Amino acid sequence: MTNGRPCAVALGIFDGVHRGHRVLLSRARELAQKDGIESLVYTFHPHPAQALVPTRAPRLIEPIEIRLERFAGMGLDAALLERFSPEFAATPPEKFVSEILFDKLQARHVVVGAGFTFGAGGKGTTALLTDLAKARGVSVHIVDPVLVDGERVSSTQIRDLVSAGDMRKAAALLGRPFTLTGLVMRGRRRGRELGFGTANLSPENELLPDNGVYAAIVNGAIGTFQSVVNVGTVPTFGDQALKIEAHLLGFDGRDLYGATLALDFIERLRNEQKFDNAAALKAQIGRDIDRARQLLAAHASQ
Repeated sequence: MTNGRPCAVALGIFDGVHRGHRVLLSRARELAQKDGIESLVYTFHPHPAQALVPTRAPRLIEPIEIRLERFAGMGLDAALLERFSPEFAATPPEKFVSEILFDKLQARHVVVGAGFTFGAGGKGTTALLTDLAKARGVSVHIVDPVLVDGERVSSTQIRDLVSAGDMRKAAALLGRPFTLTGLVMRGRRRGRELGFGTANLSPENELLPDNGVYAAIVNGAIGTFQSVVNVGTVPTFGDQALKIEAHLLGFDGRDLYGATLALDFIERLRNEQKFDNAAALKAQIGRDIDRARQLLAAHASQ
């Protein structure tokens, strides 16, 4: 979006588009509507740490394509995706504000989080941004962190919760369940042999839940189904490769290969276990399904 029209700009990475992000994005949209201008999200990809210190980069909560879809779903007019590189990172803060925010984007309002930094070395602060904007007649709006049960909502905290398998608390901070998307691939058909056919997913997400068994809701072109999802290595059969296997409750068993599914993780049922034999595993899967039905019915009634 570089059409020369003034806009209200929300700045940030917005990984996960969590509850805190949505407050900030809604503020930009409201300012734009009030002034009769466009609302714009200015975001970055890859994550700055991936470009500068890849060994310390976080695993992103969702693919960039999903992030952009969430922006559109919030009613924002446009999103500008800036390719983050070491060269871009070297941009002085003053140049970033003057040449990009003011000249290129024609920002009339700039909305950022309280801890936002920008420019070479992260030396640009909200105080500097406010001073530079004032000289150009641009308003800066600093959004305070959002708290849930007294805890600050952040992408880092959500990543930690998902990695630990705490899907209930992750959902509280996200404002929705953690979603994993993936393409259904051919597996070894062990689930079918046990009487519980599964869709084996190749995940698009970088961030994955901790190994274990989960109650989930599966969405796709096939419809919506309750599901039991196993994330792990199937130790009972000695497998070493990580697998994501979803058993769709009530599914008619038709071919899903090549379909894209979205898994909303609702709650962890149990840790990954190694069973003495296939019969013991089959019995436990039956118990997992019963427990998942209970949890998902309760979730649907909330």
